[in-house]
Amino acid sequence: MSVIRDVIILGSGPAGYTAALYTARANLHPLVFTGLQPGGQLTITTDVENYPGFPEGIQGPELMDLFRAQVTRFGAELVDAQVEAVDFAKRPFTVWSDGKPYQARCVIVATGASALLLGLPSEQKYMGFGVSACATCDGFFYKGKRVIVVGGGDTAMEEAIYLTRFADVTVVHRRDALRASKIMAERALANPRIRFIWNSEVAEVLGNDTGKATGVKLRDTKTGAVTEMPIDGVFVAIGHKPNTEFLAGQLPLDPKGYVIVKPGTSNTSIEGVFAAGDVHDAVYRQAVTAAGSGCMAAIDAERWLEAQAHDAAQHTNAAPAKTRQPAEARGTR
Repeated sequence: MSVIRDVIILGSGPAGYTAALYTARANLHPLVFTGLQPGGQLTITTDVENYPGFPEGIQGPELMDLFRAQVTRFGAELVDAQVEAVDFAKRPFTVWSDGKPYQARCVIVATGASALLLGLPSEQKYMGFGVSACATCDGFFYKGKRVIVVGGGDTAMEEAIYLTRFADVTVVHRRDALRASKIMAERALANPRIRFIWNSEVAEVLGNDTGKATGVKLRDTKTGAVTEMPIDGVFVAIGHKPNTEFLAGQLPLDPKGYVIVKPGTSNTSIEGVFAAGDVHDAVYRQAVTAAGSGCMAAIDAERWLEAQAHDAAQHTNAAPAKTRQPAEARGTR
C-alpha cells in the first residue's frame, strides 16, 4: 500500500471507461477495477443502435471491447476484480479488492446498476435474444411485433407506454391491481394499445432452435394453472438496483440505494469522491448519458486534485506547480 494513486475508478461500463480515458489523458494514471462483469450491462446486450458514431449499429460486447482498448492505449491500468469495501473517512482513501488494500487521493464510483430480473434459467438463456430489461434500448427491434412487459410499477408502465410506439403490448402482473403511481397507472390503463393480464407470472420463457424467444408460459398466481402465450419479446420491468452495497456507511445514498451527487456535478458529499453513470442516475440509464457523466467525473476529479496541489503549495509557501488545464480546455476531445 506504499503507492498512493491519484485516481482509482470503480467500474468499467461506459461511465467508468470514459472517466478512465479522460484521467489517463490527463496523466493521472488511473487504476480501474472493472468488477465481475467488465464492460457492464452492455456486455449482455446484442445490437446497440443508439450510441453515436455507429450508423450501422454495433454489438454491445464489441463496443465495450473498443472502450477497453482505448483506455489501455492511454495508459489506464485495469484490474479485472471487484472492490469489496472502501474507507472514505480519511484521505488518502482506501479500497479493498481480493483482501488487498489500494490507496488514492480521489475515487470515482462508477459501479452502475443492475436490472432486477425474474431469476429464471430461460430468462438468462434468451437475454438479448428476445428478453430485455430496457425498452428504450431495444424497443425499436420489435416494430409490428408482440411483446409483454412484466411488472406493475412505474418502471413497467413507462416501458409499456414507450413500447406502444412500436409493438403490440401486453402487461403481465402478478397481482390484480397496479403498484404504479396513480398518474402512471391511469395513463397505461387508458392506452388502447396496452392490454393487461392480471394475477399471472412468467414461469418460463420459450424459444426455438435458432436461439430466440418465441413465447412464455404464464402461471396463474391464484389457481396455479399454466398457459402458453406466443410472443416475440419479453421486457422485464421490475426495477433496477444500484450496485452500492459495499458503500453502505461510506457515502450518503438515497432511499433506493443510488449515490447522491450535487446537482449539475459528479461531486458526492465527500470531497475527493465522485460518482458517474447509473450508480447515481435513476432516470436516464443510457450508455451515452453514462459516458457523459464519466467525462464530468474525470474533469471534476482533475480540477479537484489541482486545487489540492495548489492549496498545499500555498500552505508551505512553495511556488505552486503549473496548473494542468482540464482536458476540454486543452482541446483534446
